[in-house]
This record gives sequence, structure tokens and C-alpha cells, in this order.
Amino acid sequence: MPARRLSPMERSLPVAERPRRPEWMKVRAPSADSRYYDVRKLIHGAGLNTICEEARCPNIAECWGRGTATFQILGDTCTRACRYCYVHSGKPDGPPDPLEPLRLAQTAAQMSLEHVVVTSVDRDDLPDRGAGHYAATIRALRAKVPTASIEVLTPDFLGYEEEALAIVLAERPDVFNHNIETVRRLHPNMRGAKASYDRALWLLERAKEVAAYAMPAYPLLTKSGIIVGLGETNDEVVETMRDLRGHGVDVVTIGQYLQPSSKHAQIDRWVHPDEFRWFTEQGEALGFGSVFAGPLVRSSYRADEQKHAATSS
Repeated sequence: MPARRLSPMERSLPVAERPRRPEWMKVRAPSADSRYYDVRKLIHGAGLNTICEEARCPNIAECWGRGTATFQILGDTCTRACRYCYVHSGKPDGPPDPLEPLRLAQTAAQMSLEHVVVTSVDRDDLPDRGAGHYAATIRALRAKVPTASIEVLTPDFLGYEEEALAIVLAERPDVFNHNIETVRRLHPNMRGAKASYDRALWLLERAKEVAAYAMPAYPLLTKSGIIVGLGETNDEVVETMRDLRGHGVDVVTIGQYLQPSSKHAQIDRWVHPDEFRWFTEQGEALGFGSVFAGPLVRSSYRADEQKHAATSS
């Protein structure tokens, strides 16, 4: 039997540092009869970025094969450098492309998306931290795919939080997502000095308050994600879920960390599927409307199903 071909992620690691993947972490390549290649052609043809590619998501074959993708706006360069994230970091070349929202909306329409997920890099260099570009994107999507629900996965809008929330939520996205990423103890080391565990909790709680007091008010769904395998304990994961639920978060996702290169934080452990099932039970007991926990789960993985589970529970 020929040796298994290494994925790009595995090839990026020195041989001595390649942790052996358990069976439950293996994914299939795109099949010839899936929509993967059609989606890739559309996205690349429109000059759009996706977190699927930029972050080397292991689910890209499955999600693009289903005809879905998570769009990344505000360029391909992040002003942060989180230790677990593969997205390119540095100084962005210039302001956001003003035509990006329209191209994104047109592509979402061509893909016949019923639930659109939009995320971005951090843009600490912009006066509004990118909030206006999020708003423009939501408006374009409402015009091109009026029946689709819209989910935004935003940065923390450092230093412009209150104003940014007002700008984004004025366009009434259906889901507001901000990932807390890791437990309180590891947060400073993994996310850097600019990020704050407590600010993430505040942002999620404040988003729901802004929507509730908007004119007219509307029922915003809030959501956050946790990565495991960075050195946390299971009890710390539950404590993080408790903090999120205490700040009104409706949906939580929990997935396995994958080291994208030798320069990034090392994998501490492979979390067993049984542990993810236990996380799900603990989250449901805390009262979340939806808990998606599994080795390959990511924040926007099957986001339409996450939303449906939370609104129908």
C-alpha cells in the first residue's frame, strides 16, 4: 500500500515535529462530482478571500463541496498575529476595496446561499476598525440575496467598540459572532497584548443589548467559538462556556486546534471525540441554544445548521 500523502499543513512542519494524526482527524480530498471546483472558480474569479483558504480550514473540501464558503473581507493581511492563526499578519497595503461588498454579494447570489457568513482580518489601522465595510457588505447582501440570513464573525474593534457595534448592528445581521478562542489563562499568550478575554465577553453581551434597544429592536443571535488542544484543561473549557453563557451567548462551537506551521503554537494534545461529546453535554446543561463540538468543528462549520438548532430549540 502506498504511503499516505501529506497535507499542505503537514508538509509545512519539519518531519520531527509532525504529530501523528488520529483517525478521527483525517479528512477526504474533494471529489470530482462535488461543487468544490465550481465554488473555487467563482470565488477566485471574483477576487475574493475566504477564511477557508486563508486559515487552511480542514473542512474546505466538505464545505465547498456543499456549495458554501466563509467570506473574508477587509483584505488578506491582519494587524494581529495570534499564535494559533495562519492568516497572514503585517501592515495592510491600503484601505479596503470599496467594490468588495458588491462582488461578495454577487458571488453569494450565484452560489444561491441561504445563510451567508462574513468574517475579516483585524484592521487596527482603520479609524472605524472596518465596521463601515461590514455594514456595506451586509447592505449589499440584503440587496442581492434578500432571503438569506447573514452572520458576521467580527474582530473586537479595539478602541472603537461601541461605535463599531452601532454601525454594524444598524444593518441588522441575523447572527453576531465573536470568537473568544481560548480559556482565560491562555488568552494573553495565545492572542497577544491587544486582545482581551473580558473585552470579548463584553462585546458579545453588548451586541445583544444594542440589538434589543435598537429602533426597532430585533432578536440578535450571538455566538462564540473555542479552540482546544492549546494546553487548556477540560474544566477550563467548561468555565469558558459558563462565562459565555453568563454574557448571553446563544451558540458555542468547540473544535480541535491544528498547528498550521512550525512557527505557530504547538498542539498540546489530540482531544478525543468522547471529550467533545462531554463538552456538548456540559454546554447544553448550561443552557446554550446550540452547541457544536467536535474534532473538525470550526466557528462557521455548518453555520446554517447551528443557527437553525439555536432558533428551533
